[in-house]
Amino acid sequence: MTELTRRQRMARQPVPMPERPPAERRVDFDEVNLGYTADLAEAEAERCLFCAHPPCVEGCPVGIDIYGFLEAIAAGDFLDAATIIAKDNSLPAICGRVCPQEVQCEGACVLAKKGKAIHIGHLERFVADYARANGGSDVAAPPFPSGRRVAIVGSGPSGLACATDLARAGHEVTVFEALHELGGVLAYGIPEFRLPKEIVAAEIAQLKDLGVRFETNAVIGMVDTVDELLTTEGYNAVFIGVGAGLPKFLGVPGEDLIGVYSANEFLTRVNLMKAYTATADTPVLDLYRKRVAVFGGGNTAMDSVRTALRLGAETAAILYRRTEAEMPARDEEVEHAKAEGVEIVTLVSPLELLPDDDTGRLGGVRLQRMDLGEPDDSGRRRPRPIDGATYDMAIDVAVIAVGNSPNPLLLRTTPGLDQTDRGTLVIDPDTCRTSRPGVFAGGDIVTGGATVILAMGHGRRAAAAIDQWLAAGA
Repeated sequence: MTELTRRQRMARQPVPMPERPPAERRVDFDEVNLGYTADLAEAEAERCLFCAHPPCVEGCPVGIDIYGFLEAIAAGDFLDAATIIAKDNSLPAICGRVCPQEVQCEGACVLAKKGKAIHIGHLERFVADYARANGGSDVAAPPFPSGRRVAIVGSGPSGLACATDLARAGHEVTVFEALHELGGVLAYGIPEFRLPKEIVAAEIAQLKDLGVRFETNAVIGMVDTVDELLTTEGYNAVFIGVGAGLPKFLGVPGEDLIGVYSANEFLTRVNLMKAYTATADTPVLDLYRKRVAVFGGGNTAMDSVRTALRLGAETAAILYRRTEAEMPARDEEVEHAKAEGVEIVTLVSPLELLPDDDTGRLGGVRLQRMDLGEPDDSGRRRPRPIDGATYDMAIDVAVIAVGNSPNPLLLRTTPGLDQTDRGTLVIDPDTCRTSRPGVFAGGDIVTGGATVILAMGHGRRAAAAIDQWLAAGA
């Protein structure tokens, strides 16, 4: 590692992420960001001030030793860096690509106050990709088997994180996934150009190497209930990490028209069922030269609108009721979308989806112009309609990306689970315990739609509590 003074480190310029040109990438599903080279990674890591009490670690929901892995990168010890990360994060190549580091570890970075934070996410991705190509990280093998069995319901980020820590503790772990592919939202909700499915498969394969078993097409609540897992199936504890996969809608007339999709359906068809290919069994409506509108301002909305462009849409627009400053989507995703030709229409809210007079399919949307009032519970200024300010926009396809709620199937078949009025599970925040003994939960089923890394934080917290529960003789 180059010996630099603090002043010299602070004077160094951030190393941008190499990416494909917008005109090239907007017509295919190949990954947009190209990743750091070894030289770029070392140069970025050398910007780190290596604080005595690094605030970036406090900003990481899974507590990665960021100081340690950046120090290893700066010294050129990339496999050592991978081992350091793997102690706390079993999905580093995924998190390095999709987590909102700018409001977590990078947001807490000292350099963010006077310039540009260390690109911790880019460096995490580099390390994970390097390790995958060069023999993997060195993680301790599980200890002697405990004889205890844990069922994980859902193979999304919270379930995978929980399964990893429990397997490392010596417990027998089985993950039940309702769909035919593993990964939950990582597989069905995030497009290939942002998170290649081979990355998801590779990181799940590492869990299989730890001895974690996976069962797909297993809808808990129908195949088995949680009660049956704990009794007839012989599991000692259950972790519920089924996410929030029930889409919310706009609640306006015309949502039943042909050409209207929920973002869940749209992205699931494209991601899991390869609907962008000519031979897909479940295609999406032909988008070639169509006018597509996506309602929402989060990452799912950005994923949907950028996917529509790649499927041949003539125009693809985000329609959002606040301003761009209030959008919850990552800054990088917004900038990528605009560079690719997405139009962002703000301060509008849909009143009605309109049929085409000739075909009866979707033909337009009536929009209400908005302004912003006082902040609401989210801290963002509340949108308010402007009296008499409405207009119509011609569109052929609408994608609704305004949030999700938990699927009620599992909760309906599991009596005794306390729920909020939003249909999410009530848990002890420190242990992730539910109101049912031996049943723990985490991720979007608890928080509603949130982030991959926050879900993983829940999974790790639950794993520690489950380990203690089992050690106590449960």
